[in-house]
Amino acid sequence: MITELKASQILVFFGAIYGHGVGRQGATYAIPTKDNHLRTMPLSAISIHVITFIQYAAAHTESAFLVTAIGCGLAGYTPKDIAPLFGELDDLPSNVVIPEEFYRVLIGGVR
Repeated sequence: MITELKASQILVFFGAIYGHGVGRQGATYAIPTKDNHLRTMPLSAISIHVITFIQYAAAHTESAFLVTAIGCGLAGYTPKDIAPLFGELDDLPSNVVIPEEFYRVLIGGVR
């Protein structure tokens, strides 16, 4: 559970300020899981935003990106659905920290 951020840490979560639910906003980075009408986005659409986020994180190595379990609340997905969108653990930038439930899926601990 994240209770505070250090100066170089960025919280990555679903949505953010209404109408600005994508990308960096101060100490946060939003990966949308719902569209402008608050409908759950398909995994294929979320995947594009995850790829964009990973590219952003790779280009901003001065920051650590703490990913929450995006899509696993109101959007109705499970870690088993969302974790694979982040690819292989070895391919993630070293400054991206995924939640434990995603990690367990990616190492094969959740079926």
